[in-house]
Amino acid sequence: MKIGITGGIGSGKSFICQRLKARGIDVYDCDTAAKRLIRTSPEIRQQLTALIGEDAYHGEALNKAAVAKFLLANEANAKAIDDIVHPAVFRDFQESGMQWMESAIMYESGINQLVDRVIVVTAPLEVRIQRVMKRDGISRENVLQWMQRQWSQDKVRELADDEIVNDGIADIDAQIDNILR
Repeated sequence: MKIGITGGIGSGKSFICQRLKARGIDVYDCDTAAKRLIRTSPEIRQQLTALIGEDAYHGEALNKAAVAKFLLANEANAKAIDDIVHPAVFRDFQESGMQWMESAIMYESGINQLVDRVIVVTAPLEVRIQRVMKRDGISRENVLQWMQRQWSQDKVRELADDEIVNDGIADIDAQIDNILR
C-alpha cells in the first residue's frame, strides 16, 4: 500500500515525516526530489531555460529569484513549470520503490493518483503563517501569496482519508499510532 502525506505550507508535514522516520518509516519528499531533479536533470534544465530564459540558472544552481518571479506572475506560468517538474517527480517516486510520500500539493499536482491513502496534516491558519514566517524569514504577505497557490485546508481535508492535527496542542504520536493501526 502506498500512502501520501499532504497539507498546506506551514502545517507541519515535515515534522510528521520526522516522527514517522523515528518509527522506521522512510518518506519520499516530493519537494526535495523536485529540487534535486531541477538541479541534476539536463532535460528539466533545458526545458526551464527555454521557458524562463537564460537567467533560470546561475551556473549549476537554479536562480530562485528569477523562477519565483516567473512562477508568481500568473497561473499560466505556474502551470508551465508544473508541467515540466511534476511528471519527473512522479517517475522518480515510482522508481524509488518507497511506500510513503509527502507532497504539499498532492491533489493539485495529481500525484495522489499514485497512492492508495492520503493523510492530511492540518493546523490553524495563524499557526501556519507564523511557522512559515519564522522558518523562511519572509513577510506575512509572502506567506499568504504562497498559501493562495495551494488548495484550501478544508478542501484537502474533505478529500483525504485521514487527518493529523498539528496545532501544537494535540498529541501527534497518538494520532500517528491510531493511523498506523
